[in-house]
Parts: sequence; C-alpha cells; structure tokens
Amino acid sequence: MRYAVYWDELASEVRRCTWFYKGDKDNKYIPYSESFSQVLEETYMLAVTLDEWKKKLESPNREIIILHNPKLMVHYQPVAGSDEWGSAPAEQGRPRTVKRGVENISVDIHCGEPLQIDHLVFVVHGIGPACDLRFRSIVQCVNDFRSVSLNLLQTHFKKAQENQQIGRVEFLPVNWHSPLHSTGVDVDLQRITLPSINRLRHFTNDTILDVFFYNSPTYCQTIVDTVASEMNRIYILFLQRNPNFKGSVSIAGHSLGSLILFDILTNQKDSLGDTDSEKDLPSIFIDQGDTPTLEEDLKKLQLSEFFGIFEKEKIDKEALTLCTDKDLQEMGIPLGPRKKILNYFRTRKNSMGVNRPTPQSPAGANMSNIPKESEFYSSTNGLDVGIGQVPVKYPRLIYKPEIFFAFGSPIGMFLTVRGLKRIDPNYRFPTCKGFFNIYHPFDPVAYRIEPMVVPGMEFEPMLIPHHKGRKRMHLVFFFTCVSELREGLTRMSMDLKNNLLGSLRMAWKSFTRAPYPALQVSETAEETEAEPESNSEKPSDINTEENPVPVKEEAPPIHVGMLNGGQRIDYVLQEKPIESFNEYLFALQSHLCYWESEDTVLLVLKEIYQTQGVFLDQPLQ
Repeated sequence: MRYAVYWDELASEVRRCTWFYKGDKDNKYIPYSESFSQVLEETYMLAVTLDEWKKKLESPNREIIILHNPKLMVHYQPVAGSDEWGSAPAEQGRPRTVKRGVENISVDIHCGEPLQIDHLVFVVHGIGPACDLRFRSIVQCVNDFRSVSLNLLQTHFKKAQENQQIGRVEFLPVNWHSPLHSTGVDVDLQRITLPSINRLRHFTNDTILDVFFYNSPTYCQTIVDTVASEMNRIYILFLQRNPNFKGSVSIAGHSLGSLILFDILTNQKDSLGDTDSEKDLPSIFIDQGDTPTLEEDLKKLQLSEFFGIFEKEKIDKEALTLCTDKDLQEMGIPLGPRKKILNYFRTRKNSMGVNRPTPQSPAGANMSNIPKESEFYSSTNGLDVGIGQVPVKYPRLIYKPEIFFAFGSPIGMFLTVRGLKRIDPNYRFPTCKGFFNIYHPFDPVAYRIEPMVVPGMEFEPMLIPHHKGRKRMHLVFFFTCVSELREGLTRMSMDLKNNLLGSLRMAWKSFTRAPYPALQVSETAEETEAEPESNSEKPSDINTEENPVPVKEEAPPIHVGMLNGGQRIDYVLQEKPIESFNEYLFALQSHLCYWESEDTVLLVLKEIYQTQGVFLDQPLQ
C-alpha cells in the first residue's frame, strides 16, 4: 500500500502486475489482482507442462477466462444473470484479450525523482474542492505541476543537471477547503438552502461561498489559521524527513489562495526573532494571556459533552495537543468530533499568532503612520496595509519565503474594493523578497498590480516567453489571417441580407488578399509606385511594422516599486492560437490553465534558480 505523507489521502494499492486484460473500449492493458494472477500463472504453467489447453477459469467476479493456447487467451464477460434470463453466466459477448507479462505492452513506469531537493514551494488552492475542469483536487493538480517541472529541468537546465549543480524543486499542496467545511457550516447552510436547482445550489455553497467566508471574521480566522498552520506543519515534517535540506522556501497561490497568502505576508514581522517566542515557536499562540480554557474551546466547537471524558482522563489543553487520532478513539470519541478537535488544536499549536491592530484601534504606535484617506501602503509598517481587511489575528510563519507567486490572482481587485488606491513604491513584504503576479490574458478573475504602484503611467505587463522560445511575433501572421477571416465572415453575414452575390465577392477578395497590408497603417501613392523598384526591401518594411510588441519589451525599464525587489511584477502568458477565436469561450479554462502550463512552470523555475546563481541553458527571447 502507498500512503500520503504531507496531505490527507486514502491509501492506494501498489500492485505487482504479471497478467493483463484489454477490452475493445480499453486504451491500455489492465492488470489482474495479484491473487488471481497467481491462479492464472499456476494454470498456465500446468497447461504448458502437460500440453493440455482449453483450460477454463472463473474469476472472482464470476467471469470466464479460457486459455486456448499460449498465443490465444480470452476473457468473457457474462451479459446477463440467471435471475433475469434464467441462464448462468457463460462466455457471451465480445471477449477481452488476455496477456501474460509486459512484453510488447507500452507501459509508462515512473523512473523516480532526483533525491536532491534545492527548493520547497507550498501551493495554496482557490475556491472550492476542485482546481481544474476535470474536477481534480489540489493534490492532483500540484502533482501535474511537479511533473511538468521535472520535464522542464531536463530540457532547460540540462547542463546544470549534468554538472550536478541542481536536483529538483519540491511542490507541496496546502488544503484549507476541507478544514473550513468540516466546521459544521455546511450543515447550517443546508438548513437554509432552497430545494430547487439542487445541484447548482450545492455547487454555490461548496465553491463560490468561499469568497464570502473569507470576508467573515469567524471563517476568515479559520482560513488563515489553517493555511499558516498547514504550511508550518508541513515545513517541520519536511525538515524531519529531509534533514540535509539547505534550500529556501517559496509560496504560490491560485485565485483566492493568492489573496490569503498576500494578507498573511503583509502581516508578518520583519524578523522571526522579534519576540520572546523565538525560543519556543509552537507555544506563541497558546501563551498569549487570556487564553480560553479547554471547556470554552470545546463549547466553541459545540462539543461540550466530551469535556467530562477529558476531565476524567486528566487531559488539559497541553496534553490534548499531544493526543493522536488513535488516542481519542480509545477514549470513545466518534470520528467527526475527533477530526474537529484535532484540526482545531493542531491549528492553535502551530499557528504563530500575531495581534493585528484594526483600523478603529487608537492604540498602537504604528497606527499614526496610516494616511488619513488610506490611499496607499505604508513603507514602514506591514500591518496597516490591511485597511478594509477583516480584523483577525494573522499567524506567523516559521520561515521567510523567498518568492511569492500568484496565479490568476484577484489581489488587485480586492485591494481596490477595500479602499486602497495606491501602493507606496517603497513598500515591500516584511519577510518575502519577491512577488510575481502571473496571469492568462483571458482569465476573468485575474487583475494587475503594477498600475496601483505607478497609477500615472500606462504600460504593458511583461510577456512570458513560450517554453520553446516562441514569441508572439511568430504568431503575427497567423493572427492577421485569423483577424481577416473573422472580419470577412462578419462582413459576409451582414451583406447577405442585402446582396448575396456582392457579399460572396467581398469575402473572396478578403480571403485572397495578401495579409501584410493589414499590418500597415497607410500607403501613399509614392509607396505604391516604389514597390516594383525593390522587392527585397518589402520584408524589412513589414518587419518594421510588425514589431510593436518587441519594441515595448525593449523599452527602458519601468520602475514599479520594491514589492518585487525593483523588478517587474505583472507577467502575462501568451494565449494559444485557437483561444484568439473567442476569448469568452476560453475564459473559464484560462483561469484553470496554470497547473499544466509549461510557460508558467518555467518562469517559476527560472526565478527560483536565479536566486541560487543557476540559469537556463539558453535564455528565452
């Protein structure tokens, strides 16, 4: 069996495969169970030894397997049961092919990962339990992200790998949705949910309401505590399992997850050693003075009936933080309450609690630095950037993140809605050096950050190169043809109402016209007359006109403040050619495209390894 170490997941079977079957509709060979494979092997060896074939076996599912000869073995599925047709299962229907051994079977056997880990990245998901269009969990999506990174390391950091300069980057998922919805809020919501359009309402309760939960003081506290405590817990566990790890840590958030991380980062202390809690980090939250008693905590969880059990066993809060699920089970506490208790006290133990002054608080020396109209971030105090935030205690992280990556992030929108009009160019995260806002141009949830730093300027975001080096310029001709095709079809549909023959003539001219004039602003009579004189100059003229995007990239660097150490913050992916046909059609897909995007992963790897002095084999242009 295979068990997950860093996240909650059901154990999966690791099977030794020796016998396989494949049906007409199967795209690959499927292994039999080990026990039945042993029965098949014994029957096969007996038939070979005695040269007696036509052996018939019945599988545990009462399906028939017949070994006709070494090259012809079939698996029949019964098409009806005896209770319906009055006949016992027999060899009916199209048979499956049965195969012994893996010879001539294309199997994708994972070769493993490099043992050396150079950097650790925590990945926080957005709203809902599903993270892509295939309704996969954050664990599965991060697995894809990790696989893409391993492939890109082999292709773009080959020299560094051959010289054993690098190993790999480890990406680990952080799940906050399950703990949030295990608090009992789903039961409360179900009581007030209307019975009509049941599936849509369930989807809304399970997904979209996460945004509203984050704006609620009660559930916002649960979310930030869960995210921070999970990252702290996984970090400690990772160091225990990788004692030789010397690398740094970065964090990445998708959608709402990026906003959660942003709020946590803006409310960190400048140094982990600022408080007396440096000697005993896990006890920061518990030893804050007016800490509620165990009875009060259980009452808050609506589990007061179990206080007598803990009192009988002489278990206080400190002892409870040391209890395991098995310990609570032996006390007779049911599964649901066990999960609530363990999650609550694990969060309280690992969270690094920091009291954040609210906008209404007159106390606190740092509050005097807040501008009266709350126009921008303070460059001296990380806490007052949260004007408009829900007043909660933001936990401490037990490490300093190197870089913060935001994928499809609504941070800019939330900051604007909170009343922040401008970010001070001198502002930076107290404990994090870098910040990259990465988004797809059609992502409906993504917003820019740089215009909040320099609101008086208009400039394009940084264009992320294709992982194979292709720039947008290579697609100009295609986009021109697509644009002309779209315009031609539009004109044709309008003119059909008036004159069918005329519209066909115009469409034909549109399709057959050379594409390059569409890229030119105008042509004078002199330019028209000069065309026959030098055909060799035509390509250079066209290239001159086709260069608006690279010219902007090569323009003098724009200073966008210190939020990313003086570097650019907004980075936009290149849309695929097919996406340009209808940006609305691909809007939802664009918000969920980052997990398998080679361009996104390569940018993340490039920025991480640059901090270690390792660069791409060939810089992408």
